[in-house]
Amino acid sequence: MRGRSLVAILGVAGAGALAVAVAVWFVGRLPETATVVVNIPDNPAALAATEAQEAEVVAALPNAADEMPAEDAAPPEPSGPQPVFIADAVRAQMSNPALRAGAHPDDIAAVETFYTGHTGPALWVTDAGFTPQAQAIIAEIAKADDWGLESSAFAPPPADFQPADAGQQAAAELALDLAILKYARYARGGRANPSALSKIVDQTPPLRNPATVLTEIAAAPEPDAYLRDLHPKHEHFERLRQALVKARANSAKQEDVTRILINMERWRWMPENLGSLYVWLNTPEFMMYVVKDGKPIHSAKIVVGKVRYATPVFTANMTTIVFNPEWTVPPTIVREDLLPKLRGGGGLFSSNTAILKQHGLRVKYNGRPVDPGGIDWKSVNMAAISFHQAPGPTNVLGKVKFVYPNKHIVYMHDTIKRDLLNKTVRAEGHNCPRVDNPGKVAAVLLAEDKGWPTSKVEELLAKGHDASVSLDRQIPVHTTYFTAVADADGKVRTFADLYGLDRAVGNAIIGKGAAVNAVAGAPPSPLPKPNAGSVATTVP
Repeated sequence: MRGRSLVAILGVAGAGALAVAVAVWFVGRLPETATVVVNIPDNPAALAATEAQEAEVVAALPNAADEMPAEDAAPPEPSGPQPVFIADAVRAQMSNPALRAGAHPDDIAAVETFYTGHTGPALWVTDAGFTPQAQAIIAEIAKADDWGLESSAFAPPPADFQPADAGQQAAAELALDLAILKYARYARGGRANPSALSKIVDQTPPLRNPATVLTEIAAAPEPDAYLRDLHPKHEHFERLRQALVKARANSAKQEDVTRILINMERWRWMPENLGSLYVWLNTPEFMMYVVKDGKPIHSAKIVVGKVRYATPVFTANMTTIVFNPEWTVPPTIVREDLLPKLRGGGGLFSSNTAILKQHGLRVKYNGRPVDPGGIDWKSVNMAAISFHQAPGPTNVLGKVKFVYPNKHIVYMHDTIKRDLLNKTVRAEGHNCPRVDNPGKVAAVLLAEDKGWPTSKVEELLAKGHDASVSLDRQIPVHTTYFTAVADADGKVRTFADLYGLDRAVGNAIIGKGAAVNAVAGAPPSPLPKPNAGSVATTVP
């Protein structure tokens, strides 16, 4: 009996299943396709019918040569720039004095800390040079002059720099890191310490932690936009920036450009958030503004301290408004005006307390009223002595006092010397600002803070006796020194450098010999020392 194919016995379906099993079993073992046939006696008529089916099943069996990769096939070539792992090389470059030169110690420390714990690829460098993000950063730094900085101060590597080895890659990475951190520091007002430029400037630039900058910019999808975002958001800063670009395009005088740069820098020293409602006093302008949501809702003239008793530059929060306040004589006036007269005496061993009666001043010792005639003014502990003037028409604070506690013992108040407000240059007396129409200012602030009607304020003005009203929400008071401001139309208004501070700022941010010229309305010369017998001529 002739042999029969296994296909003929199992049928097509069964043979197909068997073919799969055979393929799994023999894959990788046989170099060519194997045909599995079992010879079973059969009749000749069935052979022809099954041979075609057998051929189909055999063809379905896998070819081991097709399944196995060639032993000598090369891996695919990587496409595009590849990351580099150079943290060790960066750490080695940190001691390079050429890279450290001009870098702030805090920035160097931040970079050292970052790469000490960094095990990933370089932030800015690949095997083909700088990343697209790094190139965008370098391009943005090149535009620093349009933001009131100097692009030459940062000196990042060129965008097309091609490092030849890991050492050069590390040096390029580190140089860009330090350029970024220096830019961030300068954008936030860190070119100079404002408080070191003048004793009347009490400001701290809102610097950002360099470690935070490095972490944030590395993760930023648009690092160039991150750098731009470091600059002040204040509307007046942006107005001055646009004025700067325009002035340079029109080849303006260097003195005008410098004045814009100086005042842009002063905006970098301001708090990032001025407040939704705040009081803004600008000393060189002799003006104050109540600002709500970025728009002035009230303005008034102010009198500021003369050169000898300059009004300081600082920010503090208003907590209280006092109606018909009592005046406590400030230490400066006590030391310079009252004490010399009291110690001068009317005779060989006596004192002269007439000045106290002249101005209605009462004396307290450790907070308790005492008779000034019984005090030995030459030996008394003056730290325990205080002088007070009761509310009334001759009180030097007038009808209203605005209290924003600060180390300068400065507050804004009314004045009984109304003629001072009619002058163009309003710099007289001591450092406390005196404001025109203080009742209106109080009404505006209390309407915003408490929703009070004007009539309630008018009642306190008429009947209050050293009546303190605590604010529900503290209101920031920003006392500033801007000698140039730009309006909404881009026009720059300039004011006299009253206290001569512009040159110090110009020298600090631009260099010695910065072109700074006085503008119309030159600052007044220091006034002569007032008569020691007159307190009224030296009130704050």
